This record gives sequence, C-alpha cells and structure tokens, in this order.
Amino acid sequence: MSLFNDLLQVLDATLRISAPLLLAALAGVFSERAGIFDIGLEGKLLVSAFASAAVAAVTGSVWLGLGAGILASVALALVHGFACITHRGNQIVSGVAINFIASGITALLGQAWFSQGGRTPQLSGAARFEDITLPFAEAMAAVPVIGPIYADVLSGHKLLVYVAFLAAPFTWWVLYRTRFGMRLRAVGENPAAVDTAGISVAWMRYRAVICTGILCGLAGAYLSTAQNAGFIREMSAGKGYIALAAMIFAKWRPIPTMFACLLFGLLDALAIRYQGFEFPLIGTIPSQATQVLPYVLTVILLAGFIGRAVAPKAGGVPYVKER
Repeated sequence: MSLFNDLLQVLDATLRISAPLLLAALAGVFSERAGIFDIGLEGKLLVSAFASAAVAAVTGSVWLGLGAGILASVALALVHGFACITHRGNQIVSGVAINFIASGITALLGQAWFSQGGRTPQLSGAARFEDITLPFAEAMAAVPVIGPIYADVLSGHKLLVYVAFLAAPFTWWVLYRTRFGMRLRAVGENPAAVDTAGISVAWMRYRAVICTGILCGLAGAYLSTAQNAGFIREMSAGKGYIALAAMIFAKWRPIPTMFACLLFGLLDALAIRYQGFEFPLIGTIPSQATQVLPYVLTVILLAGFIGRAVAPKAGGVPYVKER
C-alpha cells in the first residue's frame, strides 16, 4: 500500500510540474507551425511570472495578475514578431535577446519596486490560485484503486493545471479542424502559396505569435501564482528550453507534445521525491544528481531526435513577398 501511495504522490506531482511545460510547449507549436522559430519561450515565461506576481501582490487579485502576465508575454511575443516578421530579422538572435532582456528586467524591476532582492512579496488568499476539488472526490476516495486516483491524483489541482491539459486537445482541434489552423500550417510550409491565395502571410504569423504569448502568459502566471507563492529570480529555471525539447521530440504535434511534457514532469517529480533517498546497494544519491535528470533527458532527446524531427519547411525563413 505504501508503494501505491508513493506512486499516487509521484503522479500528482507529475501533473503539477508538467502544466507549465505543456503550456509553453503548445505556445511553441503555434509559433513554429507558422514558420517562426521561438527560443524566447524562457523569457516570456519569466516576464509573465514576474508581471503576474507583481500585480497580484499589489492588487490582491490573482485574476488581475493573470491578465498582467498574459499582456506582458504577448508584448514580448509581438516584439519578437516585429523583429522577425516585419523586419525579417534572425529569429534565433531575437529569441536569445528576449531571454536576456527578460532575465535582466525582472531582476531590476523586482529590486526597484519591492526591495527584496528581485523577489515579489509572498502571495496569499485571493492573490493566489486555490486548489479545486472535483465533484464527488471525497465520496470516491473510499473506492479501491479508482477512488484514490480520482481523489488524490486528478482532483485537488489549481485551475491552470486543468487549463493546460485541456489546451492540448483544443490546440489539436484548432490546428487540424479549423480554417485558421489549416492556414497557419500552410504558412509554415509554403507561405508563397498562401500569399497567392490572397491571405496575408505576415498577419497569419502575427496571430500565431499572439497565441504563443497567451499560452506563455498562462504558463508564467502558473509558476508564480499557483505553483509558488510569488516570484523569485530566474524561477523559470530552463523550463522554456525543456518545453522546446518536448515540442521537437513530439514533432510539433499537440497530443504527443503533451505526453513528452508528462515524461519530463515525471522525471522531475521522481527527482524531487527521491532526492537524498538511500537505495539498496547504491546508497544515498546526491540531490544534485536527481535534480539534473530532466536536463540530461533534454540533451539526450535533442541529440537523438532533432535530426529526425523535420521542422516546418518555411521555419526560420523570413517571407519576402514576390512582386
């Protein structure tokens, strides 16, 4: 029974840890499917996390904080779009610049506004998202196997966790079952054909980066107002890069991206659960060795699959309208 309870706790942590990765990875799917490579996901996560926590701390409203986080992330996404779509700049350089700017400006503004070493004040009450108990969770808890899974794993998460896992099938539907999604994918594969059909390539790509900004805004807000009780410096901790790895591993497809993020989340949950644990014959594994597991997996997946994953044909290539 103890092993089963341990498994439930690991799965519960997996869902919580995977949520921001999934939102950021789906954000990347929208952008890169439209032909705009975006390694600035990390920066957008950081800026949205700071904006959400700062506004929530000042106003006492988590919803105003969420709105601020989304607006900040969309603003950065539009900067990336302006550099890469309007001015046909290098998409990789723009993404790197956004990450550096986000790292510096969040620390600078955090210290200037709150004088807590770049942190925001601790959030509590209405300034944070609360756990949501699903219907009949308490009644189902006594049912063997299924009950604890429903009550302890599926129930009791923050709202944005459920939003993240609903966003995966919604993204699939948008990309593969709507006119907007068909045009967005066409822009990433053959923008000249889309332009010939009378559709603005630039406008489609701007809409894609706006979608990216919204999803990154949700992910960043989750980090600071749900998973944690405030903002701390560099709290994204490479999650934007891990989300990129998951997206590439899943070949830019929403549902496989969700499972890739769950894999990363599982490794992170295991690392947290068993750090300092003494294993038979092996002894105590240093906590640093377990914490590095998700990043090692990122390198392995990129080294093993980036050559096999075929990106959208027009990805990273600025479109020049034919005259």
